[in-house]
Amino acid sequence: MAFQYLTNIPLEQAKKEYVQLLTANGMGAGSERMNVTQACGRTTARAVYAHICAPHYHASAMDGIAVQASDTFGATQTTPVALTPEQYVTLDTGDPIPENCDAVIMVEDIVKNEDGSVRLYDAAAPWQHIRQIGEDICAGEMILPAYTTVSPSAIGALLAGGVMEIDVLRQPIVGIIPTGDEIIPPTSDPAPGDIIEFNSSIFSAMLRQWGALPVTYPIVPDRFDQIKSAVSAALSECDMVILNAGSSAGREDYSAQVIRESGGVLYHGIAMKPGKPAILGYQGAKAILGVPGYPVSGIIVIEQLLKPLIEAFSRHPLPQESSVRAFLSRPVVSGLKYQEFVRVRMGYVDGRLIASPLSRGSGVVSSFMKADGILTIPQGLEGYEAGSEVTVQLLRPQEELKHTLVAIGSHDPLLDEVSDLLHRKDTSCFMASTHTGSMGGIMAVRRKETHIAGIHLLDENDGTYNESYVRKYFPQGGVRLVECVGRTQGIMAAKGNPKNITGIDSLTAPGIRYVNRQKGSGTRILMDYLCKKNHLDTSAVYGYDREEFTHTSVAAQIASGSADAGMGIYSAAKMYDLSFIPVCTEQYDLLIPDSAWDTPLVQELIRILKSDAFAGKLKELGGYTLQSPGEIRCAF
Repeated sequence: MAFQYLTNIPLEQAKKEYVQLLTANGMGAGSERMNVTQACGRTTARAVYAHICAPHYHASAMDGIAVQASDTFGATQTTPVALTPEQYVTLDTGDPIPENCDAVIMVEDIVKNEDGSVRLYDAAAPWQHIRQIGEDICAGEMILPAYTTVSPSAIGALLAGGVMEIDVLRQPIVGIIPTGDEIIPPTSDPAPGDIIEFNSSIFSAMLRQWGALPVTYPIVPDRFDQIKSAVSAALSECDMVILNAGSSAGREDYSAQVIRESGGVLYHGIAMKPGKPAILGYQGAKAILGVPGYPVSGIIVIEQLLKPLIEAFSRHPLPQESSVRAFLSRPVVSGLKYQEFVRVRMGYVDGRLIASPLSRGSGVVSSFMKADGILTIPQGLEGYEAGSEVTVQLLRPQEELKHTLVAIGSHDPLLDEVSDLLHRKDTSCFMASTHTGSMGGIMAVRRKETHIAGIHLLDENDGTYNESYVRKYFPQGGVRLVECVGRTQGIMAAKGNPKNITGIDSLTAPGIRYVNRQKGSGTRILMDYLCKKNHLDTSAVYGYDREEFTHTSVAAQIASGSADAGMGIYSAAKMYDLSFIPVCTEQYDLLIPDSAWDTPLVQELIRILKSDAFAGKLKELGGYTLQSPGEIRCAF
C-alpha cells in the first residue's frame, strides 16, 4: 500500500498547537546567574532594579569653574562680578562638584585676571552645567522588566546602576542529528555519490542568531535502531531535537516511526510547500522535529516551526530590523552643523505610529536602552515640528509596537510595575511610558498621541482632583477618567530630618535647599497651591526653580545631600529611606480616550489594575490607598 501522510494540517494551526502542547507539557527555561558584562542577548528572568544612582556623584558637564551660584547673582555685561580664587574651583568635564558649589561656568564664559580672580558677565543659575545624582538612573528604579532581552545599552544601564549580576533565562539547547547513508562531513574533495552534509551548519547558524545553543551529533546511517539510539541520547542532553532527514515516505525514512516510539507525533505532514513532510514530534516538554533533507525545505521548516518554539521557550519574541514612517509627538530641534540621531519611544495610537523623543543627553545611557527606534536628522536641517511625519529606524520589531500600550503623563513608580505585570501576563505586550507631567498627559490625549495619561490635578476652588480639568479641556467629551490609586504626597527630607523641616513654612528658613518638580506636573501644581494657601513667597525658597521630572529623581537629590527637601510621594521617600512629612492624599487617575477604551491593551490594563498582583505591588511600594482601581469614575 502506498504511503500516506497522516495529516495535511494548516501551517498556522500546526504552529499554534505545537507550541501549546509543549508549553502545557512544561516547556520553558529555568534561570541562571551570570555577570552583566556577559549577558548581552540574554533574557531577564525577573525585573532588575538599580542598586545605585547614575551618576552616583554630582559631576561637571563642562570644563570650567565650580562656583556658588549666589556669588554670581547680579553679573551683567555692564556690571561684571569678580570672584576671588577662594570663591571658585577649576575643574574638567566629569570632575566631582566640590562642596558648597552648586553651578559650573564654562571656561569660555570667564575672564581671568592677573591676580587669579575671574570676571563674570552673566549670572549662573543654580545647578547649571552639572550632571546631578540620578540624572540617568535613580537607585531603586526598575532598569529592565522580566523577560526582556539584554541589549548592549542595557548592559551600560545595569552597570551604571551598580548591578553586577542578573538572573537570566537559560538558553535552549538544540540537538541536530544528521542521518543518511550517502551523506558525509564537509570536504573539498567528495567522491561521486557523496552528499556533503551542510544542513546542520545552516541550522546551527540560524539557532545561534535566535539565542539557542546548537549541538551537532555525528552522522547516523539509515538504520532504525541507530537513529532511535541517537535520538534517545540527544533527548537526554538537549531541550529540543532536530532529526534530519528521513521524514518523507522512502523505504529508509524512519523518522516518523522513531519519533512516535520515542514519545509521540502531533502531526506528520503540514500544508506547506516546500516542507510538507515535516514531523511535529515530542517527548514530554521536549520537541522532536522531523525535518526534510532538502536544504530549502529544511530552512523553511526550521524558520516556521522551530523558531516559535525558541520564542516560547525563551519567553521573548525575536527582533527584526526595518524602517517605518511615524508622527512626532513633540518638536525636535537640531543644530545645522551635525547629522543627529534621536532616540524615540514608539507605539500605535488611533491608527498612527507615534514617536516620542527621549532624552538626548550623551550621558543618559538608559534612553538608548528604552528606545524603540532612531530618528536621523540630516545635517543642515534644524529639526522637525510636532506632528511631522518622519522615517524611524526600528530597534524593535514593528509587530511589538502594535502591541505597545503608550502612556504619556504624570510619573509614578506604579507605572513600571504595571508594565512588568502586563509583560509577564503576555510577553507579546509592552508598555512605553514618557513622563511629561499631568498637563502634558492631557495635551497628549487631546492630540490623540497616547492610550492613557496619568493625572493628579488639584482644583484649587474645591479641593477635588482631575474632573474639572477634564471638563475644561474636553468640552465635547470623548474620554473616561479611570480610578487608579490614592497616594500620599508630602515633603521628603534627609533621613532623620536633621534640619527639622515640619511643613511648607519651613522651606524659607536659612540654609534650606529645595528641589521642585517641573512646571505642568500635578505635584508642582499642588506645591504652587500650597505656597499660595500658606502665603509663602516662592522666591524666598532657595531652589524653587530647580526642576526634576520624576519623584525618584527628587528623592535621589535629597538622599545625595544636594537638596534638603522636596515634594513627592511616600513610595519615593521609602525607596530612599528618607524622612517624610505627609501633606495630603491625592487622587492619581488614568485618563483614557474613548477611541482606545475597547482595545485589548487597555482592557488588559484595566484587569491588571483590579488584580491582587497589582495590589501586592502597591503594598510593597507603600503610600498608596485602593478603593476601586480600574473602575470608571466619570465618562465625559
